[in-house]
Amino acid sequence: MKKLLYSAMLCLLASAAPVSGSAQLVFGPGSEAPGSALDAIVAVVNDDVITRRELNEGMTSIERQLRQRKVPIPPRPALERQVLERMILAQLQARAAERGGITVDDATLNAAIETLARNNKMTLTQMRQTVEKDGIPYAKFRDDVRRELLGARLRQKLVDSQLQVSEQDVESLQAQLASQGGFGLGAEENAGGNGGGARQFHIAHILIALPEGPSPQQIEAARRRAGEVLAQLRKGADFQQLAVSESGGQQALEGGDLGWRGVEQLPTVFAPVVPKLRPGQFSEPIRSPSGFHIVKLIEVRGGGEAPARSRPASLPQPSATITETRARHILLQASAQLSDDEARRKLEQLSERIRGGEDFAALAQANSDDATSGARGGDLGWVAPGMMVPQFEQAMNALQPNQISAPFKTPFGWHIVQVLERRQARPSPQMERARAREALLRRRSDEEWELLLRRLRNEAYVEIRLDPVAAASGEPAGETP
Repeated sequence: MKKLLYSAMLCLLASAAPVSGSAQLVFGPGSEAPGSALDAIVAVVNDDVITRRELNEGMTSIERQLRQRKVPIPPRPALERQVLERMILAQLQARAAERGGITVDDATLNAAIETLARNNKMTLTQMRQTVEKDGIPYAKFRDDVRRELLGARLRQKLVDSQLQVSEQDVESLQAQLASQGGFGLGAEENAGGNGGGARQFHIAHILIALPEGPSPQQIEAARRRAGEVLAQLRKGADFQQLAVSESGGQQALEGGDLGWRGVEQLPTVFAPVVPKLRPGQFSEPIRSPSGFHIVKLIEVRGGGEAPARSRPASLPQPSATITETRARHILLQASAQLSDDEARRKLEQLSERIRGGEDFAALAQANSDDATSGARGGDLGWVAPGMMVPQFEQAMNALQPNQISAPFKTPFGWHIVQVLERRQARPSPQMERARAREALLRRRSDEEWELLLRRLRNEAYVEIRLDPVAAASGEPAGETP
């Protein structure tokens, strides 16, 4: 269940970063009569509200997840503020999606949940039972997955579709990668040990956040706070607990953990710093548009046994092998003649016909809206990591040879994909360049998304009505102990 929760429901929470805002914050109970303490309003977010009941449910879920991850739970007031900030930003994302005409229909939601169950090697019934056994109502689970999909579509529309990368930027990254051992392998490809492949870094960070367009006084205050946090770490304070209580980053409630990153996947401001750290070491505060970061290098793997600092930066390492997949697909795009739901249902029917013995290639030639691959029976040739959009790559990577996926959606439309075979290969120069471009796009997408979330938070009217005394005691606001 732990894997299920972190791969699905926490993805929504991780995309809803607590971000420092410029809106006025009002502390103390609101003016409403208490009535039911659990129905008391703890935050007003533009025209929406968050109730004490909702916050308590969020707190229970987060505390359970922190215990599963063995992260020390910080004092309740600090954790409550972090959880509330995430809920505020999740609300803001949902409203931004509505304004942009972004929706997730039940068919899309059901397909996403089916894919999630399949990736966790469960049936839908098993997944529902596991979710409810963990204390989460299944209706709430569906709502959380729907919000996650809304956030992904909002990011695609407002950020990913606007990004551009110059040839000079690609060449600069390629030069950097050549000097630092090439591309890092994905977590699955490099899970077997520490000796082979390009160097990867397991990192975590604490962000002391700044609002957009901060004043000199705000910058200085954030700088001082970052220094105080660093001093606590050097005296032995637990990094994960401090991240949960202090960080303004998207991964705060995961202890600041950013996971394993190859050189090309490091945030731009971290790239010059992280390779010089040793495992267990902290960086000095690093300034970015978001604020001041303290980065911890947890582990290093790949690139041989030598510490990162001991290898000459000018010594290129041979490119690591990659897993290439030969696949074919059928694409259907919604149109005036074919609705989104009809496209999905038609692909389900085509999948059943293929499983019944009909030829995939013939059906692709007759039905696929991808004219290039359709003429070849849907054949995409050999596909390397980073060549396809993330939704397609995720669905393809979950399949074994000869398996056919359930219908899934990407920005191009609805697909079914079949994996034919896989092989290990060294990337060609053209592939290295394409991967460098994709790495830059992903890095910039992360950075621009973070800025957009901060902007949403800064421009919103937010009134926080937490009772500091009640929060400290663990009692709901307005409730008499």
